[in-house]
Amino acid sequence: MQQIIDRFIKYVKIDTQSDPNSDTTPSTKKQWDLAHKLVLDLMEIGMQEVTIDDHAYIMATLPSNIEEDVPVIGFIAHFDTTPDYSGTNVNPKIVEDYDGRDIVLNRKDNMILSPDYFEDLLLYKGQTLITTDGTTLLGADDKAGITEIIEAMQYLIKNPEIKHGKIRIAFTPDEEIGRGAHKFDVEKFGADWAYTMDGSQVGELEYENFNAAGVKIRFTGKSVHPGYAKNKMINTVLLANQFLSLLPKNEVPEKTEGREGFFHFYKMDAQVESTLVEGIVRDHDRDTFEARKALISQIANDFNEKYGKDTVNVEINDQYFNMKEKVEPVMHIVEIAEKAMLELDIKPIIKPIRGGTDGSQLSYMGLPCPNIFAGGHNFHGPYEYIPVESMQKAIDVIVEICKLTALR
Repeated sequence: MQQIIDRFIKYVKIDTQSDPNSDTTPSTKKQWDLAHKLVLDLMEIGMQEVTIDDHAYIMATLPSNIEEDVPVIGFIAHFDTTPDYSGTNVNPKIVEDYDGRDIVLNRKDNMILSPDYFEDLLLYKGQTLITTDGTTLLGADDKAGITEIIEAMQYLIKNPEIKHGKIRIAFTPDEEIGRGAHKFDVEKFGADWAYTMDGSQVGELEYENFNAAGVKIRFTGKSVHPGYAKNKMINTVLLANQFLSLLPKNEVPEKTEGREGFFHFYKMDAQVESTLVEGIVRDHDRDTFEARKALISQIANDFNEKYGKDTVNVEINDQYFNMKEKVEPVMHIVEIAEKAMLELDIKPIIKPIRGGTDGSQLSYMGLPCPNIFAGGHNFHGPYEYIPVESMQKAIDVIVEICKLTALR
């Protein structure tokens, strides 16, 4: 337990926030700080073929210790943290033998982690929690996954009587800004399939995710002195609001769940003569996903017919697709993970991801890659926490998957 805590805290204290406005890989220089540390740690525990490329993608090998020819499997996690909340000066707090009551994260700012609001906390009474101090995120997404993979590899190295095939691991930058797989060398990785350790609650096992697109809508109008604007001014602030009002009102993140898709517009830079609206489109069903994009384009066409050519310009860029299409033909890789959990008395929670994962892009790049729990909760904010016992269970699942694959 203490070894897991020490390693995890060591990693989360290193700031690795990514930057969507950067065009480098990794997107921030500070990601190299942890990347170089991870290379040293992998060498220290005895991993072989440890490499880091010019873009900070780390790979390593645990050689097979059996004569049989079995599949090569991989485990992947990312070391960047979200740009949406500060990851600087992370100061984790350890709550031993959690009693089920409110946890004061920061008395000065009245930051309280309460089971009255975060009901999942009550699942972990009696366990050891690691929380933030209320001023930053924690970084369990996905430094928990990194910790778990390294600890699992170290356990296998120290216990050679546990039989396993060749295992490849990889740690990547920039997952939080959607680029974690962009420069991943699938051929070099050389695995038949892999698992990202990037889920939340114990038991999560996911092989479906959203189809995703980013949307930018630019409105171009005319700015005229308001005293003389009749029949002349075209106010794009009003056009933008009118445009958004034509989208289905209940198909937004705050009113959807499960496999229900949505439109989510989250940023507006607005002036009379020019307004830019940015958002995303998400849906698990490919046909419905395409219909959502088509609706945005159709509304834009209608506006241009009414208000003049080029009044509205829409840019839609696909980001990733539902990996279910690529995983279903090799469902045994999900079944192995499910069996591993059952062998450990962990109830599998198989559900679609209401988000994205490197595993989606990797699956379309030829590396089928379901997602497994890492154990954290409330990612990307000051209420983030993780039970140490959940990390231990994730480590156990990794080891069990390695054992089961060696039996194939």
